Amino acid sequence: MQTKRILNRILAACITMVFLMTGCEIQENFKYEPSGVDGKLGMTAWEFIQSNSDFAQLQRAIVRTGLQDLYQQEERTFIVPNNIAFNTYLQSSGYSSVEDIPLPILRNMLRYHIVNARVIFTDPEITSNRPIAYETENGQTMYLSRNNNYVGLINQGTSRQWEIRTSNLEPTNGVMHAVDFIVYFSAPAIDASEDPTLVRDTIYPLHDSFVAGDSPGELYANTNYGSNPLLRPKYSSPAGNSAYDRIAYLMFDLDDFEKPGAVVDMKLKLSVSFTTGDGYTLDLYKVANNNWTESTITFNNAPSRAGDRISYVTTSKVSAFNFDITNFYKNESPSGRVSFMLESGAAPAGNKTDDLASKEHPTLDPPMIIATLATNQNVLVVGTNEQVPVSNGGSVVINTDFLEVSGAEAADIIYTVEAAPAKGWLVRGADIIGQGGEFVQTDLQSLSLIYIHDGESSGDDTIVLSARDRTGAVLEDIEVKINIQ
Repeated sequence: MQTKRILNRILAACITMVFLMTGCEIQENFKYEPSGVDGKLGMTAWEFIQSNSDFAQLQRAIVRTGLQDLYQQEERTFIVPNNIAFNTYLQSSGYSSVEDIPLPILRNMLRYHIVNARVIFTDPEITSNRPIAYETENGQTMYLSRNNNYVGLINQGTSRQWEIRTSNLEPTNGVMHAVDFIVYFSAPAIDASEDPTLVRDTIYPLHDSFVAGDSPGELYANTNYGSNPLLRPKYSSPAGNSAYDRIAYLMFDLDDFEKPGAVVDMKLKLSVSFTTGDGYTLDLYKVANNNWTESTITFNNAPSRAGDRISYVTTSKVSAFNFDITNFYKNESPSGRVSFMLESGAAPAGNKTDDLASKEHPTLDPPMIIATLATNQNVLVVGTNEQVPVSNGGSVVINTDFLEVSGAEAADIIYTVEAAPAKGWLVRGADIIGQGGEFVQTDLQSLSLIYIHDGESSGDDTIVLSARDRTGAVLEDIEVKINIQ
């Protein structure tokens, strides 16, 4: 209780300082500039975690893994996930409690949250938006930085970054930064030159429009919107009887593709004029027929959908929505004219609008289908396949020192797990990669892939992989041996 009172006084003082400086804005992070207030706790990180109920789940995890000494001995930087972080992770991973997480995975998770250096954001070496790499207890790298508003960031500039909620708490054995998320290694992007065996071809719609249903007292179902510069799909409940139920239609002629080659990727790209970006879906379907034009289509005469959903996107604040239609194209082998309809899924908080550019839009790119084609087939070769040593109950990063395939660009070499390890787990980020799971060569280059031993089995373990690239080249039966020591 005394610790919580100390923390509350620190928070209250910091909030007061922010009010004095901003007049109205509250920043939840500690003030990083000298202000007469600091986050010194007068106890170890482990004592603080034990005494604060906001970190009850973390305490259980530390006790279960036996890592208490790491939190009370040498000076380190501790990224401390609160109860919100653990609850979110448990729900998304399908675990009901901390006790359900496999012990080696939980241990590796906690060890990644401990940085083997003292990192405090008052340090003048930590400048705005310049991530610094630090080694963590599990052997991977964590990038720490701050933004222009002095908010601490984890893994800025990588494929996944997080904001620190409360920074610069100072236990007697280092620094603590509290987060609302379980964080994990996130690799910086690796530049890869364009594969010369791949080319792109683009086509544009013959017709596009949207249709709208009637609402009480308003007749829209016979109105044509073919000349509108926007496609405006929208969902309303109950569906089918409101002007806010709107569906977009697009027709393409696939014979307009001119470049030769085998299709390895195909996307429908729609420029975004406006979206609330609230995380609901936009769902793409094939239309039953092509008996419509943009100058005549209305809600009442529009053709219906045919079959199951082809593709979807989850709305967010982006400049374009890209629908992956590769499998549709490969499975159905369509030719000539093909029509699609775009429906909005149910929004989490009422009716939501998405305004997408039609081919009549004066400034934004028109709708387009972009095909990536392979002009020749590569030849893949296993260049490196070395035995991977790991300690009993430990973990090891599987990188290109142990496994590497050549013959195509790294980002295009896709591994599939044909047989998962029997005595441990293959992990990338926060995800366990099981049988049928995939990773790419760049994951090996960027140190994103870890093998974690279960701590119970002895002898060798084996991962069986296949590899392919986007030109259709394939390698089968790649055995990666894990030597448990």
